[in-house]
Amino acid sequence: MIFQIIGNIKPPSPFMDPNLTNQYGSFTVGFIKFFNNLIRLLIVVGGLWAFLNLVLAGYSFLGAGEDPKKMEGAWAKIWQSMIGLLFILGSFVLAAIFGYLLFGDPRAILNPKIYGP
Repeated sequence: MIFQIIGNIKPPSPFMDPNLTNQYGSFTVGFIKFFNNLIRLLIVVGGLWAFLNLVLAGYSFLGAGEDPKKMEGAWAKIWQSMIGLLFILGSFVLAAIFGYLLFGDPRAILNPKIYGP
């Protein structure tokens, strides 16, 4: 075999090397971290999508000329993009308010800590 010149290469395992850690660990802790990362990814994708729509709507508004229907459609898209960004921002604000009211820490919902055995 060609690869026998180099030798056998084993992928690193967190069970074999104590310096490596498994990012998602057990089901209880791992599921929370995975879900938290998934929510963050969706928020970033939603923000990028709203920003892209805002730029495209601005471009279509500039290219509308004197056509009132095109201008109206561009304004509608601009407002929808702004409302989407406000929903994303509002979700952070509400999570901070509920986290502060329920747990005494505004970051409690956005960065949960699991305590257990």
